[in-house]
Amino acid sequence: MKKKATLSGEDQALFRELMRGTRELVQDTIVHLPTRTKLREVPEKRLLQEQADASHYFSDEFQPLLASEGPARYVREGVSHFELKKLRRGDYSPELFLDLHGLTQLQAKQELGALIAACRREHIWCACVMHGHGKHILKQQTPLWLAQHPHVMAFHQAPKEYGGDAALLVLIEVEEWQPPELP
Repeated sequence: MKKKATLSGEDQALFRELMRGTRELVQDTIVHLPTRTKLREVPEKRLLQEQADASHYFSDEFQPLLASEGPARYVREGVSHFELKKLRRGDYSPELFLDLHGLTQLQAKQELGALIAACRREHIWCACVMHGHGKHILKQQTPLWLAQHPHVMAFHQAPKEYGGDAALLVLIEVEEWQPPELP
């Protein structure tokens, strides 16, 4: 690192002369906190039902046609391929992260279903699913499962800052936001 250049006595005196009669500004800028400070409390029964509903999309028998060359990627029919490019470049920042390390395939399917349900409920567009390397079972199965879900618009291998080839960035179709009804 470069050392800061110190001002000579003449320069300091000149600066004080030029600043005579001024006053220090008071910081009056309002800083807004993010609107989503924590996830809404949802009854456990509803969470379990959402998880079951979302995980029934994931079949081990059905094999969607995905690109075999290059990084894991998918874009749903009717979704612009530019969205895939934005995922690849890291233009989307994931707001939720799911770590599948150490889970069985059944547990991983349930957690993926819960993640998609949570993203839709909280109006979150982008999530990161970390499947890891391991024995490559979850690494191979996760893209196949995600491609089957109707609310997954696209996914791409994550940029290095989000896990690289051990993770996927997923773009999720969220419900239209409706303001709460007034009584």
